[in-house]
Amino acid sequence: MKYRISAVFVLITFFFASAQKIYWSENRKLTWSDFQSRDNLGHDFSVVAFANVGMGYSAETTTNPKAPVSIEVSVYFDTQRSWKVDNIKGDRVLLHEQKHFDIAEVYGRKLRQLIAANIKNSLDYQNKFVPLYKENLAQYKSFQKKYDSETNHGLNEEKQMYYNSFIAEELKKLNKFRKN
Repeated sequence: MKYRISAVFVLITFFFASAQKIYWSENRKLTWSDFQSRDNLGHDFSVVAFANVGMGYSAETTTNPKAPVSIEVSVYFDTQRSWKVDNIKGDRVLLHEQKHFDIAEVYGRKLRQLIAANIKNSLDYQNKFVPLYKENLAQYKSFQKKYDSETNHGLNEEKQMYYNSFIAEELKKLNKFRKN
């Protein structure tokens, strides 16, 4: 009986943990109901929404240095850490936040591209992965800041339109590295 209770508890825990994250998909766009955190206190009041997006990875390796390695990169939106000012409804702001999610996908694809080009076995993973990941992550964070700065958090309509096109092109160029 203990085994069943533990299994049920693990399944319930997994369900709630995964329910907090929306994984990037071309067919799934963000909605305002996805921004579920109530903790927007202490943030810059000129910002009316915050999309908590990121990428993670999991790896399967062995101690055999020549053995193949499997690395899975996921891009997600965390509903429990994403917030909006109450009663906000604007499509323009929501599109700006969607583009933050799309930028995360661009850099997730870039990481998959780096993995495909550089990581062939467990030894490569041990020696090369962390530096590749850190460099990609630094570029990702820098681009996210640049995007917010140049678009003035989506208020500069001309720059926002430029980035909408630029991000769409980047996704298209890296289409080979999307998650299946």
